[in-house]
Amino acid sequence: MLSEPFLQNPTPVSVTVVWFTEFEGTAHWLELGHPVKTKIKAGSQRLDLREDEFSYTVQTYTQLTSRPVWRHAVNVTELQAGHTLPYRVVSQDGEQIQQSDLFTLQASPPAGQPLNILLTSDHQLMPMVAANIQQAAAIYGKFDAVFHAGDLVNVPDRASEWFDDRRGRSFFPVLQGKASVQLGGRIYQGAPILQNTPLFPCIGNHEVMGRHSDSEPLHLQFKNPHPRVVAEARYLSPPETPDHTRPIEALGTDFAQQWITDHSFNYQAYQNIFSLPPTPAPQQQYYAVTFGNIRLIALMVTNVWRSPEDNPQTAGRYQESEGQLTQPEMWGYGQFIFEPITPDSQQYQWLQTELAGLEFQQAKYKIVMFHHPPHSLGRNVIPPYTDPRADEDYAPDGSIRHRRYHYPKEDNYIIKHLLPLLETAGVQLVICGHSHLWNRFQSPGGMHYLETSNVGNSYGAHIGDNPRKLPAFVDVENDCPLGNPNGLEPIVPIIAPLLADDGRPLPYIASNEITVFSVLETATGTVKSYYYQTRQADVQAILFDQFCLTS
Repeated sequence: MLSEPFLQNPTPVSVTVVWFTEFEGTAHWLELGHPVKTKIKAGSQRLDLREDEFSYTVQTYTQLTSRPVWRHAVNVTELQAGHTLPYRVVSQDGEQIQQSDLFTLQASPPAGQPLNILLTSDHQLMPMVAANIQQAAAIYGKFDAVFHAGDLVNVPDRASEWFDDRRGRSFFPVLQGKASVQLGGRIYQGAPILQNTPLFPCIGNHEVMGRHSDSEPLHLQFKNPHPRVVAEARYLSPPETPDHTRPIEALGTDFAQQWITDHSFNYQAYQNIFSLPPTPAPQQQYYAVTFGNIRLIALMVTNVWRSPEDNPQTAGRYQESEGQLTQPEMWGYGQFIFEPITPDSQQYQWLQTELAGLEFQQAKYKIVMFHHPPHSLGRNVIPPYTDPRADEDYAPDGSIRHRRYHYPKEDNYIIKHLLPLLETAGVQLVICGHSHLWNRFQSPGGMHYLETSNVGNSYGAHIGDNPRKLPAFVDVENDCPLGNPNGLEPIVPIIAPLLADDGRPLPYIASNEITVFSVLETATGTVKSYYYQTRQADVQAILFDQFCLTS
């Protein structure tokens, strides 16, 4: 088996159990009860993931290679809320039978049941993640759910990043107690959480693959997405050399849509791996679910990450490469947005309907989760979250001298459109990630913002003498080099903040030796954050901050 079983999409009367194998097998089933009372046959699906010469696997790959993975799922029904049942999964291949250990499953909890929810993000196979998860489980014993704010792996089409990277820190092993990571003289295994606890993820930029290739290394495919509108324009424009395999036809056909997807971006691995709550979003980009007394809304608010470096040879955040100015097929098109969140978008209009719905209105805790931070001291909060505006400059002879991008701060879609909608609706907590640090904020209206992504590594906080890198031509009034560019002041942890060299308490944690996890305790509505010194194996995680969600 490539993974232990894990729980998905709980409802008041059901839950889905999923596991993966590297063989098709002759039969796969779930055994319910101990002793076994029911056997339920699994539905199976082949996933075509891949490996390449940059994969950390036991088997050596010398080129891009398809790696078939079989996904097995059982929807266990007729459950009673608040009751747990033992289960195991079994996969058979001819005469060989493999079975999991015994775990427990349950339906979605009733509204009155106290819950402990692990809040996490940005795992990406980073070195400290296994220690982070192991310490969280050591403090709480068990969790009732995991809310993951995106960036589960680095390259989503690479199978080993999900299952069996030989460095011992793939996504599922860490959250299933099967990791093996040495830090500070200690081996960390993560913790067996997902076998008994449902996972609710959302899409970050690392869940999105770029343009498809049958030969290019996977990390380069990941880095090369194009906007959908660019791919659509290419499809509808006859090429200089006719491509007889690409008929010029309406965009609505299956052939056209697949061609456009292959030449822009996709999140097919994420969509195929997880079983998420029902949603009108065609590829599960966003959803809403009631879990106990929580109404969770998971949005797709993320854009492509481009390098901020002032390098004329790099297709980056602010400019195209000088050497590729006459080759639009090689452009990066700036830090463009994958899924619109403007008022005229399908996602925004769905969100308006969801916020006006009865399930949201009646929930005690109203939580929204998305990847891109609205407020942050980290590096990834800039440029402003808006569509890049291109500025081209031409020489007298008509040749292009540069193509640069700017992002007007007044058009930041999160600040301008999304946050006012959430605050008016009474959302209490926004969970995000992306910048690999811990910091939190609170609006004058009382809405909390928690970025708890210092899980596996950090890129630092930009205050004091550590400005964000900006090209010389960028307006620093628009793209703020220091602090939170969107107005709110970071909150200093109220219990045990880390201290600067001069003794001042720091309003953040950004460290490659200290890892942070946060937990929502619904019994009191308290969000608690802990830090753990991974190089000091004899110490326990320290509670350093907490705050309460109020109506």
